Amino acid sequence: MDTTSTQLADPRLVVTGHTSDGTSIFTFDDIRKPFMPFGPQASHFTSFHASPTVPASNTAPYPELAAVLPRCPPEGVLFCITDIQPGGSAPMHRTQSIDYAVVISGEIVLALDNGEEKTVKAGEFMVQRGANHAWHNRTQAPCRIAVVMVGTEKIVLENGKVLEETVFGKKPE
Repeated sequence: MDTTSTQLADPRLVVTGHTSDGTSIFTFDDIRKPFMPFGPQASHFTSFHASPTVPASNTAPYPELAAVLPRCPPEGVLFCITDIQPGGSAPMHRTQSIDYAVVISGEIVLALDNGEEKTVKAGEFMVQRGANHAWHNRTQAPCRIAVVMVGTEKIVLENGKVLEETVFGKKPE
């Protein structure tokens, strides 16, 4: 498969800050290289900012973001994108966060562990509240999803069972 026509451009990140006297300045303007732990034909992840706590600090040094799967700090926030290639999927998983997401380009099928699915298209939004879910790109075009993840309390069911974060590909016990 020729991937040159199906790859999304690496994202540009512009960051602001301020001088010691409070004047606004640009502190960063560059292309971010996506993290591709599963290879170039699979999902790509690019994290832009994270804070270990909320409220976040506007004066702390800009965080160095490791090339890892996007995971929200338990009491913090993470801003990232996920690019899912044509025919690609992200296996079933649950994050310990509330995720505010918008499909920037393409479309994605959001699948839940009960078998239900919804197709979400470019310009449409999602609020995921700790749901165990998978992503499927069943089109011939890449899909880019922008996500702001905010750490949450663990979900405790009426029977006392705690819904833990799950890892890609593993069903919760």
